[in-house]
Amino acid sequence: MSSDTAAAVPRPPSRTPSAPTLSGAQAVVRSLELLGVTDVFGLPGGAILPVYDPLMDTTQIRHILVRHEQGAGHAAEGYASASGRTGVAIATSGPGATNLVTAIADAYMDSVPIVCITGQVFSTLMGTDAFQEADIVGITMPITKHSFLVKKAEEIPAAIAAAFEIASTGRPGPVLVDITKDAQQAEVPFVWPPKVELPGYRPVTKAHGKQIQAAATLLAEAKKPVLYVGGGVIRAHAAKELLSLAESTGAPVVTTLMARGAFPDSHPQHLGMPGMHGTVPAVLALQESDLLISLGARFDDRVTGKASLFAPHAKVVHVDIDPAEISKIRTADVPIVGDLRDVLVDLDAAYRGTIDGGTPDTEEWWSYLDGLRDEFPLGFTPTSDGLLAPQYVIQRIGELTGPEGVYAAGVGQHQMWAAQFITYDRPNSWLNSGGAGTMGYSVPAAMGAKVAEPDRVVWAIDGDGCFQMTNQELATCVINEIPIKVAIINNSSLGMVRQWQTLFYSGRYSNTDLNTGHATKRVPDFVKLAEAYGCLAIRVEKEEEVDAAITLALETNDRPVVIDFVVSADAMVWPMVPQGVSNSYVQYAREHAPDFDEED
Repeated sequence: MSSDTAAAVPRPPSRTPSAPTLSGAQAVVRSLELLGVTDVFGLPGGAILPVYDPLMDTTQIRHILVRHEQGAGHAAEGYASASGRTGVAIATSGPGATNLVTAIADAYMDSVPIVCITGQVFSTLMGTDAFQEADIVGITMPITKHSFLVKKAEEIPAAIAAAFEIASTGRPGPVLVDITKDAQQAEVPFVWPPKVELPGYRPVTKAHGKQIQAAATLLAEAKKPVLYVGGGVIRAHAAKELLSLAESTGAPVVTTLMARGAFPDSHPQHLGMPGMHGTVPAVLALQESDLLISLGARFDDRVTGKASLFAPHAKVVHVDIDPAEISKIRTADVPIVGDLRDVLVDLDAAYRGTIDGGTPDTEEWWSYLDGLRDEFPLGFTPTSDGLLAPQYVIQRIGELTGPEGVYAAGVGQHQMWAAQFITYDRPNSWLNSGGAGTMGYSVPAAMGAKVAEPDRVVWAIDGDGCFQMTNQELATCVINEIPIKVAIINNSSLGMVRQWQTLFYSGRYSNTDLNTGHATKRVPDFVKLAEAYGCLAIRVEKEEEVDAAITLALETNDRPVVIDFVVSADAMVWPMVPQGVSNSYVQYAREHAPDFDEED
């Protein structure tokens, strides 16, 4: 959300004689209670210490003590992404607050609703380079929907309420509330509900009827339509409405990395994931379409390749709740600003009215696409070094766990394999860092997801590089009885970087060997590390051991489980459209290499 739509600091309510007197810190906790918050993730320090005292007295809020503030931020993200509820992270001033920055940026890129509450030094010390002082409001201004600085205790309830309103409405995203220590300590009457004023913040939810009708007309006339589905469908809780529109139109559907699960993988109209590592049918469907119905997608470079050559013959209907996204990358023929769930309902009705019982002629289009599906099924080849194929491991995790599980991936090759080889048939089952590409996301995000959805099986599918960035949150999981499952796809390297070095740097592997999977010298030994944390730890090196290890993990619910899957470093993510080229590269490769398949 651009800064010109950010909210102003809300005015404090007028004092009410009958209102109870609370400290600012007590007001923070009471406000969270009244907003329905049940879980928060945080780590105390001097500037936020006043808030931690009344946290001991609340019976409504479970505080989970993390081992690093970045973990609190990612846990809040995982909580929000799995449940649709706003996640909450708490940290102290200075380094405590700056440790949240990566998670805040991640949430901003992926439109995740979280509220981060940070302590700040005394207002009289601000600007003096006081101990643990940092201008966290200034630091986070470009990566939040809004950042509040609260210097007066009476402003706290309204600021907290406004933060939740902003985070969860319009295009969701992170909001920061920075509260000075003197504001936390001062005592004032507590009034609820506060008067929240958000001048300039008016998210558009209802789309213009003429634009809806124009989109319906284009859809009825198209010969090669594609529903290009982005993560906005999931954030809008609009999967049911998407399914209805897709079945009404009969159009093919592609789901981006952020939209996996928004439309069932098992549905016959689903072509898979588009983009750099997308399926051939999904990539070419977009490239050769005559109409793109973009739903909560932002034409990211990982999907479009060279934007000027993307889908050159297609008209574009672009639907998004954030007007800043419309025509940012690709000019929309029909721009529609509105809440996706409402837009999809209206578009479905308008389309049905336009065709009036008829059926658009897309038989030739589907014949071509079905041919692509037959010619280019997603697959992988066995490894040549005797080590496990990572794709097989991840596929079996999905098959043995099923669609009701939650899968949180780190960033890199394992992320792409998890997006490709697990079947996602429901929204909120796939969690990952899409826009920011944050290594270290997986374990704390899975932890947050398990807190939000305790009855679901939650997997962290991580790489050996990512795992080493945030594995300390396993201690948090053990102590707080959060039994996540962790699958380390251990290729002893920074896998995606190594893949690029293989393809584009003549196999010059500069600083990508991590030594984690070497049989003679594992640094660290993930099994010993996990056992030290109190987890059940398993190492798997043979294909015949894979199912038994996954089954044991699924049967173990009294503690976290960590499985070290030692896989081949030579395995690569295919297909792959090189960065900066047109998606027509796939078509070129197909025409000029008759044996072009998923491994070429």
